[in-house]
Amino acid sequence: MLQLIKKNYFLLISVFLIFYFVFNLVSGERGLFSYIDKKVILSDLKNEELSLAKKIEDIDHKNSLLSDNLDLDFIETLIRERFLFGKEDETIYIIKKNEN
Repeated sequence: MLQLIKKNYFLLISVFLIFYFVFNLVSGERGLFSYIDKKVILSDLKNEELSLAKKIEDIDHKNSLLSDNLDLDFIETLIRERFLFGKEDETIYIIKKNEN
């Protein structure tokens, strides 16, 4: 048995090294599975960044309507939505969404 191991010593070491490198290539902190997980996290963060950028742009637009050039139509819309205020001879209907 010992002579068989001595004859195939190079083959045995080679197989062990191949298994070792393949295992570390696939698993571990810098492995293939970790790489795939990090790509998913990166795409989620990019989507969240786009969403937040759109919200910031919308808020900046609304802020500019209220500060730079005072937009009376926008102010009227805000008053109608927030305070349920309407004009004379106007009927306001409040429709509640059915949340299940």
